[in-house]
Amino acid sequence: MAKNEGQIVIKKYANRRLYNTGTSTYVTLEDLAEMVKKGEDFTVQDAKSGDDITHSVLTQIIFEQESKTGNTLLPISFLRQLITYYGDQMQMVVPSFLEHSMRAFSEQQAQMREQVNRAFGETPLGKNLQLPMQMVEDQVRRNTELFQQAMQMFSPFMNPPAAKESRKAEAKDIDELKEQLRALQNKLDNL
Repeated sequence: MAKNEGQIVIKKYANRRLYNTGTSTYVTLEDLAEMVKKGEDFTVQDAKSGDDITHSVLTQIIFEQESKTGNTLLPISFLRQLITYYGDQMQMVVPSFLEHSMRAFSEQQAQMREQVNRAFGETPLGKNLQLPMQMVEDQVRRNTELFQQAMQMFSPFMNPPAAKESRKAEAKDIDELKEQLRALQNKLDNL
């Protein structure tokens, strides 16, 4: 496969077609999403200018994945909070914090899956979702606390959010996760 410094090169043409130079085939955004899931490293370049447009193409994949299914990974409250950091002094810190958080979450993912499997193994599927729900709630709570601590560390004069508003936002996130789990349970029950 033709690679650029160990990466597969995808060329994007003016007609929005994507060409994998490694396999000499045209690919879709869905094909690129599968490559990401398989851990394949690639860059996307504008075919005319040679500019690296990987970031915008990956963002486009996320947008399509979010709109394709009813299950979104990015809650509205998170998106709103993220938008507030553009142009802010914290803008430089957020990307590295999010990258670190996702890396830590990925490392914990195997442990979480094992716990969920154990929980479903101990109770009939669909009868008791309390333990898995509690694990998800705990993880959301820990990640929220980490994010708030990091933001206060980089901005010590920032007023901490009102406890009531913080609890409301956290409760809303937890409610969204519960609803997603219920929808997943309904799908499993229908199968």
